[in-house]
Amino acid sequence: MDLTLPASAASAAAGAASAAVQAASAVGALAQSAGLAAGEVAGQALAGMDSTQLLAVAAALGWASGLRLYLVVFLTGLAGWLGWVPLPPGLEVLEHPVVLAAAALMLGVEFFADKIPGLDSVWDAAHSVVRIPAGAALAAAVFGGDSATWAMVAALMGGTLAATSQAAKSTTRAAINTSPEPFSNIGVSLLGDLAVPGMLWLSWEQPVVFFVVLAVVLLLMLGLIALFWRFLSGLLRRVRALFAGDGPPSNRAP
Repeated sequence: MDLTLPASAASAAAGAASAAVQAASAVGALAQSAGLAAGEVAGQALAGMDSTQLLAVAAALGWASGLRLYLVVFLTGLAGWLGWVPLPPGLEVLEHPVVLAAAALMLGVEFFADKIPGLDSVWDAAHSVVRIPAGAALAAAVFGGDSATWAMVAALMGGTLAATSQAAKSTTRAAINTSPEPFSNIGVSLLGDLAVPGMLWLSWEQPVVFFVVLAVVLLLMLGLIALFWRFLSGLLRRVRALFAGDGPPSNRAP
């Protein structure tokens, strides 16, 4: 039996195979061009952010992390996921649904823990080892691997700002907790809830104004740290003297 294909059939098969290869190549080229186009769109959006805006975003992430770390992660990731702002490549991981879900869960816990006198100070103390390095990492991620120098500068700035806001929050809340009424505690907590999204928005939309506001806020925070640290130190000395049985320090014999 002759199993040899006719010349016309062989030619048709060869033509079909060639057409399939060309179609596959066209699909691959289309997918590659679509990917490049998406990358160009993101690159063009980020290219519109100058150094001032990038530094403002890095500073805002660092400063706000010292107050509400989980709120910072959730809002930043949500804004990127919804397309409100173009996130730098180093921050795109915050858009992942798992990260958003975990941040939302911890945000809910922190929101209520921060409103309960006493528990808020315990929460702040436990997160003092988390907020500062997280603020440094988020600030550095704004520049990612594009510039190691700027990433290092951003990390130092973000960590310092996170430490400052963390210290101001901890000392202020500890001093407020000496008052028996809970309303001032809740009011200060709500103020922090509003300050974080406000400063993040300002860093994206008005970076120069953000730096002016940040300078004023930092001066205020440093003043609060000094004021409430003296208050808490004096209170601690009085408590120690009371338990020692010597009476208040002012009543001691010289």
